[in-house]
Amino acid sequence: MGVLNVTPDSFSDGGRFVETDVAIQHALDLVEQGADLIDVGGESTRPGAVRVGADEEQARAIPVIRGLAERGIEVSIDTMNAETALAAAEAGASMINDVSGGLADPGMVGVVIRTGLTYIVQHWRGQSETMDAQATYTHAAREVRRELFGRVAELAELGVEPGRLIIDPGLGFAKNAEHNWQVLAHLPEFRELGLPVLIGASRKRFLGALLPEGAPVTDRDAPTAVISALAAQVGVWGVRVHDVSSTRLALDVVEAWQAGRDD
Repeated sequence: MGVLNVTPDSFSDGGRFVETDVAIQHALDLVEQGADLIDVGGESTRPGAVRVGADEEQARAIPVIRGLAERGIEVSIDTMNAETALAAAEAGASMINDVSGGLADPGMVGVVIRTGLTYIVQHWRGQSETMDAQATYTHAAREVRRELFGRVAELAELGVEPGRLIIDPGLGFAKNAEHNWQVLAHLPEFRELGLPVLIGASRKRFLGALLPEGAPVTDRDAPTAVISALAAQVGVWGVRVHDVSSTRLALDVVEAWQAGRDD
């Protein structure tokens, strides 16, 4: 999943792709590098980010989604807003990637049911402005798994077909570095529901702690690719990354390794 932020304030590439033509070209480049689908976001969810209105979010994201869909590229919309999710579906998106798992907007569940789109449900404890204060766990992996599985059960009770769900443990969302690593170490346990699992570690600040102080954010692409390879080995459905080429190469290595073992 190639990340396409059409926002002025995203933590890794804010402002680079706010123009529709530039954003579409970047998406085409990501597909050329090996992305299977493009995740378009019109609102930053970085820690401390301030919410934007649905109208502004749609003005940023919908023209890009429409342009990509017209070119036959599979697109997901990264949004917590039901109105934006519906507009994206009408523009050609095939997935809704909701970092709140439907908790931020009560109308999201209805849109998921109405559109029948695949729905990515992330573990979430609160908005970007407050989520760091909610990073308290006794055992992060166990508690994140329980809360995420509980949310899946709630969605099923509300009428969402479980077969349309993908789950995401939400690295960096109400989690510090220790919590993120613990979740990653326990990834196989997140597959116990039988649902596809998405991992989004790309360029996040806990990876920056592995690098020299002051290293540019793009230096986090190498550890991102390593995480992508390790996640693929335990059977995750997908990885969400900014730098597709490095992760595509890492996944090719995993595939070749597994092919050798199968032989």
